[in-house]
Amino acid sequence: MEYPDKNNVGDGSQGGHNARDAATRFGLPVRGLAGIYGDDPSVNVREHRGQLSGMDRLLSSKEHTFWIFQICGWTGYSFLRTFQAITNGQDLFYFSWVIIAAAFVGLSMTTLLRQLYRLAREWPLQWLLLFVVVICGACGLLFSMIELYIAPMIVPGLPPFTGLEMFGNAMFETTALFAWSALYFGYHYYQSMREQQEQVLKATAMAHQAQLKMLRYQLNPHFLFNTLNAISTLVLERAEADANKMLTKLSSFLRFTLVNQPTQRITLEQELYALGLYLDIENVRFGDRLKVDFDIEEDAKTALIPSLLLQPLIENAIKYAIAPSIEGGTISVAAHVDGGNLAIVLKDTGPGIEDLDNIVSQSGSGVGIVNTKERLMQIYGPNHRISLQNLQPEGLGIFIEIPCEREKRP
Repeated sequence: MEYPDKNNVGDGSQGGHNARDAATRFGLPVRGLAGIYGDDPSVNVREHRGQLSGMDRLLSSKEHTFWIFQICGWTGYSFLRTFQAITNGQDLFYFSWVIIAAAFVGLSMTTLLRQLYRLAREWPLQWLLLFVVVICGACGLLFSMIELYIAPMIVPGLPPFTGLEMFGNAMFETTALFAWSALYFGYHYYQSMREQQEQVLKATAMAHQAQLKMLRYQLNPHFLFNTLNAISTLVLERAEADANKMLTKLSSFLRFTLVNQPTQRITLEQELYALGLYLDIENVRFGDRLKVDFDIEEDAKTALIPSLLLQPLIENAIKYAIAPSIEGGTISVAAHVDGGNLAIVLKDTGPGIEDLDNIVSQSGSGVGIVNTKERLMQIYGPNHRISLQNLQPEGLGIFIEIPCEREKRP
């Protein structure tokens, strides 16, 4: 197999039979696969640990949030009662202690209400509203009684309250408890809606990833069966050396696919590494009949693309452009950065496709192309372009444009 050297990507003779050879052939650094290709960063939450905002840390749990709102709410109540005392000309030195005592009583009552509301939260709405009205009214009456009972003990010269006078502040206290109840249920309704939205988003993301895995993994059996059939033929022909070579290359390629997530994006340089593993396998089958021409700009090598995006397209070209021809043919791969996009062009010297609008009907020849289109749509939505064109005098061209993204450095 020939790899004309246009930019130091595809030169070198075939050496050993492991993954390191492909890296050497493509001029790529040899690194441990587990170190290069980790879990899918889109679902990796470890990198987000320790990056919570101050508000997220403050409201880190429902229990924490409850007591923050309790303290802030009853502090606000105390300021409001202080303003009321000032406007009524009352002695703040003594009434401030009455206000503090009232705030403590209110905090105790709302803590108790929280426990009751937990039991009643799943009730039908009409019963829940009735319960809130009754319990807030009752607690408001009790609140007023307690406050006006202890006030004469704190404020000198204040006569004791008796009879209906004990309920003089009931309207104010009941209103405060109603407001607290509204905030309590409003917060839990918001949390419930947020959790439902997160569940929907999680389910959507899981379905999205499952779709991507299906689109990529359904290509592997086709390639695997072809390779195993070729190995079987080599064994029958007693070409043990070539069979062993192909098995070793297949092992390296499958190892690469296993450590890569279908939803992961890798650099074009790493994609060429994987493509080298695949081409080493096909080289055993086709020898000099398969020629591959690379023209990859240096700036394009660090751009991110979906893992194993090119392999099914190259496999499709080998099956329908190289394999049927006695003389074989040439496949060219070019990539460059055009503005904010990464442009990738694959061409072959095969017969092309008669009906570009109905690729699937071509005896299964369009599986790789159709799946690639669907993968790109799943990942990039409308922010990509893929088109096919029959070349002159012969051949098929596949033109891909995707956003040029770079790996984020820590």
